[in-house]
Amino acid sequence: MKQFRSILLASTLILPIAAPAAFAETPDDVLVVAQNIDDIVAIDPAQAYEFTSGELVTNLYDRLVQYDAEDTTTLAAGLASDWTADDEAKTITFTLRDGATFASGNEVTAEDVVYSFGRVIKLNLTPAFILAQLGWTAENVDDMVTADGNTVTVKYEGDFSSNFVLNVLASRPASIVDSKLVMEHEVDGDMGNAWLNENAAGSGPFKLDSYSPAQMVRMSANESYFNGAPEIDSVIIRHVAEAATQQLLLEQGDIDLARNLTPDQIASLDSEEIKVETFPQAAVHFLSFNQKTESLTDPAVWEAARYLVDYTGMTDTIINGQMEVHQAFWPKGFPGSYDETPFSYDPEKAKEILDEAGIETPITVSLDVINAAPFTDMAQSLQASFADAGINFEILPGTGAQVITKYRERTHQAMLLYWGPDFMDPHSNAKAFAYNSDNSDDSYAATTTWRNAWAVPEDMNEETMAALAEADAETRLEMYQDLQKKVQENSPIVIMFQAAYQVAMADNVEGYVNGATSDFVYYRLVDKQ
Repeated sequence: MKQFRSILLASTLILPIAAPAAFAETPDDVLVVAQNIDDIVAIDPAQAYEFTSGELVTNLYDRLVQYDAEDTTTLAAGLASDWTADDEAKTITFTLRDGATFASGNEVTAEDVVYSFGRVIKLNLTPAFILAQLGWTAENVDDMVTADGNTVTVKYEGDFSSNFVLNVLASRPASIVDSKLVMEHEVDGDMGNAWLNENAAGSGPFKLDSYSPAQMVRMSANESYFNGAPEIDSVIIRHVAEAATQQLLLEQGDIDLARNLTPDQIASLDSEEIKVETFPQAAVHFLSFNQKTESLTDPAVWEAARYLVDYTGMTDTIINGQMEVHQAFWPKGFPGSYDETPFSYDPEKAKEILDEAGIETPITVSLDVINAAPFTDMAQSLQASFADAGINFEILPGTGAQVITKYRERTHQAMLLYWGPDFMDPHSNAKAFAYNSDNSDDSYAATTTWRNAWAVPEDMNEETMAALAEADAETRLEMYQDLQKKVQENSPIVIMFQAAYQVAMADNVEGYVNGATSDFVYYRLVDKQ
């Protein structure tokens, strides 16, 4: 990279940024990241529920099983070297790997696992519901998770397979903490929660050197990491709220990665020393029709709608770099995704479908949308393209809270929204898009199916629950792919796009991994060539 007039790098890590200035090039063994990190509320794995905190937990902690930097789509061994599942007995027995240690130097033991899982359930903070799905409660968790030597046996309750359990145990709150270190910092029975929200007690590829809320995070490589020490010696994440400032710092060479540039800023980058990488994200964006609106109940309207979305028109312009075409409910990049995109903008075909079904047009429909870019731009595109077939949208912009409230109350007609999974198992989205066992008004469910008053066909309900319980991993994923095909072909939910995330970085940065969720942001493989 080019050389710049120097001011000590340390000053850029401490002082607020004011007028544009030129700084020193970043050190070869340090990755400097500019990012808005003021969303962090907690970094304790038992409480962390924000995007940035998820990234920190992933780099500071391990789980028994986990999706790792080399392949974010494959569940791999973490602190467990192997495991045996008994679906009939509803148990999984994990054998811990030899030689794994925490950053403190303490050995990772089966007792640490028991403590970590029980701690999440007993503290009962925001992400505890993910582990509680396994039938664990504060009263029974000590019986449901037990240690014997270097093995841990996990029991679960519910009609689901061990594959589902493994994905739950690969989620953020299942991170393993150093119980000895944490208990040393327990205050008034908080199980070390206050201390862990300022410090770390993990075995991950990085150690937390310092954390200053809304200022900076500094991590150093864990040289004894069981999966190999990170390529980079340390990572510094600076809180830089303004995207324009992030761009300036990147162009000057004062940082290596800019995490929050806008599409316009990405497009304006003009340097041979900066590159942009695009990473698919978990959120899927969809248009849905409330089945309480009579004009929207004919499946011919659903089918025609799929040919009235100008998919490439939007991805080439208003959402360029922010989304890519994806037409199934489980995101690409996750095991079990269905990535076929059979629909394209074809208003003549849409009109033919409506005519053959005897649908009288024009149809006038209100479309609720969050009053912010790019959603309002997307709504205007839909308004123009649907009008070609006689479906007229009246756009109703509102705040996020207003739009979501109408959606939950089932008082909308058409809705433009997005959905993301709580953890990396296809059931997390299948239950939202392919299941609705009780469509009555007084049976609220936090699903797109219920909120759109769609009484899902019983065979699809049964297949969703059968997939949840299927013991064979490959067969289970095939079942979820089949469900995606069915929803894609015949439902009042038109899935259009998958979110994408662009990261601008210096051209000498290699190995940065940004998976489909914040839990899959990895710095372990980063190297500065």
